[in-house]
Formats: sequence, structure tokens, C-alpha cells
Amino acid sequence: MALVVRAILRPRLALDLLGAAWAFRARRWYRTPPFLPLPPGEYLRWRMYTAYGDEETVPPIDDVIRFAEWRRKLLHL
Repeated sequence: MALVVRAILRPRLALDLLGAAWAFRARRWYRTPPFLPLPPGEYLRWRMYTAYGDEETVPPIDDVIRFAEWRRKLLHL
């Protein structure tokens, strides 16, 4: 919910977060139920393990924001 509030206050951040979420989606997500563009759970667990050393970790909001902004700058979006 805190990410939503920050995104409302900063529209550019909202676009950055949406772009990052879209990049993490499972490929061919439209072929399997529940037909939502969600990332594979195994992939998310691996990302959390490599970033934080614990696959059950929920990343801090500031880390998510920094990643989304870094991604935009890196890709020149």
C-alpha cells in the first residue's frame, strides 16, 4: 500500500514500477490460468535469495523504488 501512495504522489515512479512489474511477468502468461501477467514464484524466490540471502524476504520499499528507477535509467526509458 505504501508503494501505491508513493506512486500516486510521483507519477513518474508509477510508470517505473509498472514497467518493472511488466518486465518480470511470466512469458506466455495468457496461456495458463489465472491468465494474469504475474512472475513465476520460483523466479521471485531465486531473486530474493540472490539479493537478500533469504527466499522468503519481502524487499524494503526503498529497494523496490531504487530498482525501478535504476531500470529506467539503464534502459533509457
